[in-house]
Amino acid sequence: MDGLLQEVASKRKAINDGPRPTKYMRRGDIERLQQEEDDRERERKDAEARDAEAQRVAVATQKAAAAAAKAPSREATNSPYPDRDVDSPKPETAQFNISNEETIRRLRSKGQPIRLFAESDKDRRLRLRALELIEEKDHDRQGGQNDFKKALEDVENVEREMKAKGTKGKKRDEAEQSTNSVLDLSLVKSDPDKLYPLIYYALKRTLREWGEAMEDRPESVKRTTQGKLAAATQVQSAEYLKPLFKTLRARSLPADVLGRMAEIVHYMQKRQYQRANDSYLRLSIGNAPWPIGVTMVGIHERSAREKISSDQVAHVLNDEVSRKYIQSLKRLLTFSQTKYPPEDVSQLMG
Repeated sequence: MDGLLQEVASKRKAINDGPRPTKYMRRGDIERLQQEEDDRERERKDAEARDAEAQRVAVATQKAAAAAAKAPSREATNSPYPDRDVDSPKPETAQFNISNEETIRRLRSKGQPIRLFAESDKDRRLRLRALELIEEKDHDRQGGQNDFKKALEDVENVEREMKAKGTKGKKRDEAEQSTNSVLDLSLVKSDPDKLYPLIYYALKRTLREWGEAMEDRPESVKRTTQGKLAAATQVQSAEYLKPLFKTLRARSLPADVLGRMAEIVHYMQKRQYQRANDSYLRLSIGNAPWPIGVTMVGIHERSAREKISSDQVAHVLNDEVSRKYIQSLKRLLTFSQTKYPPEDVSQLMG
């Protein structure tokens, strides 16, 4: 009995002494230690970033204060060159004379402290001005224009280039002249490599005709808002089609995309724009009769899933570059329909 009591006492003492150190760690403990290490590293980086920002603001504030201090001394001296005082920052400082409440509001909106140690109201306004100047420079450097605004700005440059060329572009290559015939769709299966130059020159010719049509408009139409938007659309489409032309020259288009583009060019040349639009829709959004997820309702795969082939894929969803030049193909179809209307009205696109 005494031996049993001693054994129980020894076990109780071992439990009270705490867990013995082991060479293994639980996964939760490892993740907790890793999280603590990440938090410490993040706090260290945040502190370094705050110190760097404070140092940059302090340097900008010192420069602004030094410039403001030089302004009255320059005015007080009888300088023989009074015109040099035009660069004095005093008018800008006087123009930036805002209230303390407005200064506090702007600093808080930028996430900056409303007052530094031993900082006067004037220094605080100068610090705010320095921050705003830094933001303006960064904004000018990054820019904020989308593609369409850029195309609007490039319209006048394109017009000047067209005027400078004059009649130099009237001569066309013999290779391009030989591609005026209607594209043969049988080449899709027999000789796909011959399709690349035919599609390339057909699209290039349509794009050039679109540009010439924009150039031949009256000057009164060009200067209107609608005229500028139409010219910007043409310039934007030409920019979007550059990756497609590069791929055609490299002969590296996927087979299904090449087949659909051949159909678009073929029907566009025959002025069957309704069929060309159908090929464009199959190229852009596909024609799968059901979403992919519906075919996997049960544990077994539906037999109809095998019918979904590559020519039913929506290529417009591949990437942004594909979306842009496929959209530009539709614009070329619209222009071609306007310049070369079909004999049969039923072939007009909607």
